[in-house]
Amino acid sequence: MKDRFVAWLVPRLIKCIFLFLEKTIRWHTIGEPYSSSNPQRYVHAFWHARLLMIPRLSRKGRWHGYMLISAHRDGGFIADTMHLLGIETVRGSSTRGGARAMLKMLRAAKNDNRHIGITPDGPKGPREVVQKGMVQMAMKSGLPIVPVCYATKRHWRINSWDRFYIPQPFTSGVFVIGDEVLISEQDDMDDAVARAQQGMDETQRRADSYFN
Repeated sequence: MKDRFVAWLVPRLIKCIFLFLEKTIRWHTIGEPYSSSNPQRYVHAFWHARLLMIPRLSRKGRWHGYMLISAHRDGGFIADTMHLLGIETVRGSSTRGGARAMLKMLRAAKNDNRHIGITPDGPKGPREVVQKGMVQMAMKSGLPIVPVCYATKRHWRINSWDRFYIPQPFTSGVFVIGDEVLISEQDDMDDAVARAQQGMDETQRRADSYFN
């Protein structure tokens, strides 16, 4: 009973925190925002530590896709929160249900014309290091990778493996939508991972330096 109550309560608390921060932070956007009128679909990539505010760019019909969320217990809280915010998810990771999740994401991209959202360093790191799973997804789907990162003038960091990033309310924030990283099935895997890493790092650098 207690576990069931916690599973019900935690996503609703996260949703309230998200909505509070969304409304109390003055947000700016750099780069091309999502548009429902654009037929091109992408693999949107964001670090695990910067997951909290990502739904701001994917709600209210501006983003048509699935987010890949780990099959671990904490991933259940995140997935339920996303559902409360109107975002569909697929459960799986490199350690649990990965092949099945990738297949579903690929079908969604090809057959349903969906975006894909993924944390390339999740669910357990190493922190801010691109893993091969996202690059394989881009290779097999044919979709460009678009790095996304946000930052705020004031924030907290949690003492977790990813040093989870929590914006402080009543400050300024920025979303940076990075340049496309084009990857094909013929590309060398190590080179493709390196280019994806460079794109993620550059997008984060632009976000983190915005208020300096």
